[in-house]
Amino acid sequence: MAGAGRRPYNFSAGPAAMPEAVLQRAASEMLDWHGSGMSVMEMSHRGKEFGAICAQAEADLRTLLAVPEHFHILFMQGGGLGENAIVPMNLSRGGQVDFVITGSWSAKSQKEAQRYCQAHVAASNADSNHTQLPAPSTWQLSADASYVHICSNETIHGVEFQELPDLATLGSQAPLVIDFSSHVASRPVDWRRVGLAFGGAQKNLGPAGLTLVIVRDDLLGHALEICPSAFNYRIVADNQSMYNTPPTWGIYIAGLTFQWLLGQTEGGLTGVAAMEQRNLAKAGLLYDFIDASAFYENKVSPDCRSRMNVPFFLRDESRNDAFLAGAREAGLLQLKGHKSVGGMRASIYNAMPLEGVQALVAYMREFERSHA
Repeated sequence: MAGAGRRPYNFSAGPAAMPEAVLQRAASEMLDWHGSGMSVMEMSHRGKEFGAICAQAEADLRTLLAVPEHFHILFMQGGGLGENAIVPMNLSRGGQVDFVITGSWSAKSQKEAQRYCQAHVAASNADSNHTQLPAPSTWQLSADASYVHICSNETIHGVEFQELPDLATLGSQAPLVIDFSSHVASRPVDWRRVGLAFGGAQKNLGPAGLTLVIVRDDLLGHALEICPSAFNYRIVADNQSMYNTPPTWGIYIAGLTFQWLLGQTEGGLTGVAAMEQRNLAKAGLLYDFIDASAFYENKVSPDCRSRMNVPFFLRDESRNDAFLAGAREAGLLQLKGHKSVGGMRASIYNAMPLEGVQALVAYMREFERSHA
């Protein structure tokens, strides 16, 4: 249970819990950033103060995610849903794009892209109710696709690619586009297999309002004429994310989060490698308990279970309201599953400590004991 005097454990899928150290530092700098006499929210985005904040955030993110130099880091707006339109406007060239449907978010991406290109469904796991991943060997990839889109972690259905597909081995020369909104910085990215990665910051890196786009240099400069200038990756890159006023507060908070992540250690590992070990421990603890219980169940195939978003169900769903009420009393918040799938969902992002998952498991065990 959440200890007396401490904040509750927040299992929200996004906007999500943030590291307390980041919130405390932001609070201490709220009225006066580093002697400037201004809050970051009051600064000109073109002033030297915010210029330093943005440059440091970009450098730290490049280090944190080991982003190669031939990739551009863009700080944008519009969220993941916005990128569902912005990516095809920049990369599709109005032609055909392949989509691998693995849950709600990739389905939304494919539907939105139909407005700008031929959005071909190369594979889908709908027949398993999004509880398995279609094997890459079964994907029906197009010979002339502009790119191949996957959502590498499905927040709602709790399905995650444990390894990014190598499109070259599947006979495709198209770049891979990944929506990594809900597991960015939770595990390393194999950039050799990626052409573009995008994600909203509000799940694992910062507040709502900031969108990250990491795009390979050769993919710039192909935007459709209808693409707004502020969303043209070439223009945004050429202007160091300052073509229009960027989400300054979001960049600042994300920058603090990058620094926090870089400072994390676990078993001699640092940064993302350290976070991956913690995330494996947290997810393993929760899944092991659910699998051993006759009271709860997780329906996702074990080989593609998300480390970040764990949906689960009470086998007797008439007890759902009582479970959620008791969880709130125990200081365990935002456990209700997405309305499209029901049940429960525990999002255990980087900022969720192991103690939070231990508290959840202890509560679930006690609820089972008293209601079985």
